[in-house]
Formats: sequence, C-alpha cells, structure tokens
Amino acid sequence: MKHILQMKHITKRFPGVVANDQISLDVIDGEIHALVGENGSGKSTLMNVLYGLYHADEGEIFVRGQRTKIEEPRDAINLHIGMVFQHFMLVEPLTVAENVILGSEIRQGVKVDYKKAVAEVQRLSKEYGLQVDPHAKIQDISVGQQQRVEILKALYRGAELLILDEPSAVLTPQEVEDLIEVMNNLKAQGTSIIFITHKIKEVLAVSDNVTVLRRGKKVGTKATKDTDERDLAEMMVGRDVLLQVEKTPAEPKDVVFAAKDLSIKDERGSERVRGIDLEVRSGEVLGIAGVEGNGQSQLVEAIAGLMSIHRGKLQLNGSDISHRTPLQRKRSGLGYVPEDRHRRGLILDYSVADNLILGFHGEEPYVRYKVLRNDRAIQDNAIKLVESYDVRPPEPNYKAASLSGGNQQKVVVAREFTRTPSFLICAQPTRGVDIGAIEFIHQQIIAQRDQGAGVLLVSAELDEILSLSDRIAVMYNGKIVTTMDAADATEKKLGFLMLGGQPEDYSEAEEGGIPDEVES
Repeated sequence: MKHILQMKHITKRFPGVVANDQISLDVIDGEIHALVGENGSGKSTLMNVLYGLYHADEGEIFVRGQRTKIEEPRDAINLHIGMVFQHFMLVEPLTVAENVILGSEIRQGVKVDYKKAVAEVQRLSKEYGLQVDPHAKIQDISVGQQQRVEILKALYRGAELLILDEPSAVLTPQEVEDLIEVMNNLKAQGTSIIFITHKIKEVLAVSDNVTVLRRGKKVGTKATKDTDERDLAEMMVGRDVLLQVEKTPAEPKDVVFAAKDLSIKDERGSERVRGIDLEVRSGEVLGIAGVEGNGQSQLVEAIAGLMSIHRGKLQLNGSDISHRTPLQRKRSGLGYVPEDRHRRGLILDYSVADNLILGFHGEEPYVRYKVLRNDRAIQDNAIKLVESYDVRPPEPNYKAASLSGGNQQKVVVAREFTRTPSFLICAQPTRGVDIGAIEFIHQQIIAQRDQGAGVLLVSAELDEILSLSDRIAVMYNGKIVTTMDAADATEKKLGFLMLGGQPEDYSEAEEGGIPDEVES
C-alpha cells in the first residue's frame, strides 16, 4: 500500500486560534479520500498548507515518501499537486482553452499556439470524461462546466493528487451527480483525490476513506465502507445529530403573503416567471421545488424588492408592496435569507457586528437621535447573536470576509430571524453549511413557523424541501406546475414534476412513463 501523501503533526496558528493542532493525514495512491468536518474545523487550512498558501508552524509533509518543503503553490504544482477552490479563479471573457493554459501557455515562437491548446484540452477532456467546449467563453457556461475547467487546469499542469475544496457547494443536484462521475473517472485514470466536504451522503457515495476534523483536531480516519451517516455526523459534531428535523403539524392561519398573476422579466427581456399565483399562510412552510434556473431566483428577488415585476401584484399582510423598496418591505415584516450571501446577504468588508444590523442600522437602539451611531448597542446585539447562533470564531469585530462560508450564512440567518418577521424567505438556507449548522438552521426555520411566521423555502435539496415543508409548490419553466401537501409528496414524484411532468400523468410515470417534454 503506497502513500502518495503523508502529512505529519501539522500545526497552524492564527492570532487567537489554533486552526490545525497536530493533524496527521495519509492518502493512499489512487484513492478518493474525504476530509470532513464542521465549518471552521480546519479542513481548508490544512489543504492550504499542503498547497503552499499557508506555512505550517510545525509538522512535516512527505510526497511519494520524500520529505518536502512547500513554500508556495508553484512548489505544490511541481510536485504534481493541484487544487480546485470553492470559488473559481477563472477569467470570464476568455475561452475555456485560454483559461486552462493561462500562465503555462503552449507557444509557437513568441505567439501562443491556440490550436495546440485546444487540442490538448480536447485530449484531457476525452481522457478524463470532462466534456466541455474549449472554444466557449467562461461567462457563457454553467457553474458545473466552470468547475470542470478548473479540474482541467490542474490536470494540464500534471496533477496526480487533486484537492477539491467543497466542490459541490455551488452545484445543483444534477451537477453533483456529474461531479461524482468525474471523480470516479479521475480515480480510474490513476488520479488521487482529497475531497473536502461536509455533505455526508457524498462522502458515502464516492470516497474510499474518510478523515474527520473537529475544532482544529483530527478525530479519526475510517474506511468509508465501515461507517455510516449517523456515525460520521457524531464524529463531526461531537454529539448525536438529528438528521431529520422534529416538528409538530403546522397550524396555518391567515394569508400573510400573496402573489397574483406575477410575471417577471430578466435584464434581457426574457420572461422568467410566467403569471403565477402563490399564497403563504401564517404558521406554515411553503417549499418551492424545482431544478435551478426555472424562475425560483427571480421569484424570490422580486418578492424581496431586488427585481422589478413586469405584471401582477405582491401583497404582504394585506398591503400592496409591489412598488416598495427592499428596506420598506423589510420594515413591513419581510425577512430574507438570499441564495447568494456574498452578493445579497453581506458586506464582506464590514465587521460581523455591522452585518448583523444591516437593514436596521438607521433605527434605535443602533442610532441615537437618528444620526449618532450607538456602538455599545451594536456590540451588545452582536455578542448576543454570535453566541446564540454559534458563529465561529466568536469575534464580532472580525470582517465577514474572514469567516468560513457556513459561518457567514449563520450571520445572515441570525440577522433575519432575530427580528421575528411575519413573512420569511429562505433561499438555499443551508448551501455550503455543515451538518451541525444545518440541524440548527432547520430548527430555527421551524421555530419561526411555530411563532406564526409564514415561510417561503426555496432549496435545491429535495431532502430539505420534504423535511421542512408543510406544502410544496413545484416550479417548471417559470410556472407553478402544482401545489400539494408535503405528506403527499415523494422524491420520485417531485422529480417527475420538476422535469415538466403533469400531476395527472404521474401514475403513468410510476410505471415507467416519461413526460413528452422530458422525452424530447
């Protein structure tokens, strides 16, 4: 059994925190090794040490049995180590081929040999099952295809050990299935993979061995075949974790939000939401199920006031809010957890404390006499919420940009939930969040429901929709296909409807039928 990598007793300290505390990691040649743990457990820090982005304070690294010193990413690349980051580093106006060779160009004299670059991308794409058009511009391809370009970049530079940092965090369920196929193809071609994630189902589906970190320390390594979802969850969090949210039956009351004949066009004038009617009642969770790109994003952004509506009406607590500003809607009782926390949920250069009052920053007690900033009230609010929502590290004055993705999400959730909104939009509320935080956020969503809020839940995770929703509306091609009680929904039924099937045709689907639109 040969090891491609051995990291021994790695320690990495930052001011006030030991991110990696004497961690050892062994990766066997040709395996997929999952590295799991809660947000802030030290996974990415350990891999940044391996890739030369951080320097360890203590410890040794051996690659193929040879002790080595990795001072910068170029050293890692020369050792045939590649890394694909959660947030891609691609130049959007350039083509796939241009991005793949950028910095390591194939030249003919002084000119870049673009023809050879395209041929090399095509060769790698075919060899590793990474189909992507080498002539396509990055700005014109999907997120899943962009990820393939990042993998191709690493393979082009000779990577034999590939680090994938939270690779599924930005992908749809369909793209995750494609990613797992790609990982298996890479393994079959002899590439070793370290797979950083907190999604246990993916660990069980694709890895050979799994190492668990918790709060900067190694908990243990197990063969994946010898563990299960509950065992890994307990190792990650240090306690039993509820994998299914506990809730009492909903007691819905009056309609708190209604959309009537709602139509929304995007910036190019294409109709993305097509005349839908929707009602959410106080005390219920209405889940929106659908393959991403079928109008859900435009729907929630229009409700939040971030997109204008083309036709129709929005009502909140009986009042027309169709033309109110986002701030006016928030003050009317709307809470909004956006799907993109960086663009819509946070100001990354602001402190955690300041992010926790966004939208309420002009109100008492955070200002005095409408103009004077009350720093004591801002700090007190932050200290309370950071503790209540377990934001790590618990430092209100840290910039939001310095937190992990999951802890950034906790900041957004804390801010929006603490004001007890009457209507709460949760769009992809647990995207990029670890299992312990998922459990906590799910409990908070149900707590909001039980306090009388109407909740509109949009999620690409069908497990999440089925677990939290009291009713489920299915969106396809900008329309609501049907709305049903969650008790009547199954993953198979929702999947059929999400691909364009009609409710009346579902019995045929159970016997193997496929809706015409899907068939074509």
